[in-house]
Amino acid sequence: MSTHENYNTLEQVKQWCKNTMMEYLGIEITEVGDDYVCGKMPVDHRTHQPMGLLHGGASVVLAESLASMGAALQVDLTKKACVGLEINANHIRGVREGWVYAKATAIHNGRSTQVWETKITNEAGDMVCISRMTVAVIDKI
Repeated sequence: MSTHENYNTLEQVKQWCKNTMMEYLGIEITEVGDDYVCGKMPVDHRTHQPMGLLHGGASVVLAESLASMGAALQVDLTKKACVGLEINANHIRGVREGWVYAKATAIHNGRSTQVWETKITNEAGDMVCISRMTVAVIDKI
């Protein structure tokens, strides 16, 4: 992907976030490549669980959002749609404040399914969560 195309794709993906849960949680898309999407999310009152730690569900929202957008970039969206079939997440380390950073990477890009892995780290680069998502590629109705 050329630098110009990459910029256009990054801006397109950022537009997809408008008026969504991603915007509400403060998730920002930071980079888009041929087979990956990167983003960051604040760890604050919007993403905390009651004990003041990053909510595991917020990590899953980040992982699913990046993987879904990455999957959508692999298909012709005028003919196909990408829908989540399954997602799992292992929560490895707690975070109380700051930012977490995520990179969703394509593991399998088939005609009818895709599999994406998302690694979420803290500001020090330590693993916070690892997630895998299976996406169905379906015909638009």
